[in-house]
Amino acid sequence: MPVLSVAVLKSGPTRDQRLLGLDLGSKTIGLALSDVSRTVASPLYTIARTKFTKDVKELLDVIDSKDVYGLVIGLPVSMDGTEGPRCQSVRQFGASLLAIRDMPVAFWDERLSTAAVTRTLLEADASRKRRSEVVDKMAAAYILQGALDVMPAREQ
Repeated sequence: MPVLSVAVLKSGPTRDQRLLGLDLGSKTIGLALSDVSRTVASPLYTIARTKFTKDVKELLDVIDSKDVYGLVIGLPVSMDGTEGPRCQSVRQFGASLLAIRDMPVAFWDERLSTAAVTRTLLEADASRKRRSEVVDKMAAAYILQGALDVMPAREQ
């Protein structure tokens, strides 16, 4: 299945399935899950990255156990709008995942998502340790929520 726009993800299956948001870092993958109506994103947890096959196995376990229909993957676009090596790496991860599991995938510009989440955590007076524990899954929720917010209303 090709990479889709986020609008196409919203009009997916008729039964209530979720979307999974991914914040792909070099050391971790933050995960967030939408509700079944695909309107609200919630942080799920963080996967410590090891090898691609192990990382994908963990992702597929989440996809299957949470009845996930499609993915929204954060794309680390540069501030000037260009795509550098990190974008290429994220796109390759998505392509490799699609080679294993055919499912809808959309990429979402994640510029400043981690900065926004970190700022929110600082305003909440979260300790450095607490920020490091939650920033990736919260960034995934920020990415997924951004995509959900621009999706057209879902017909029931």
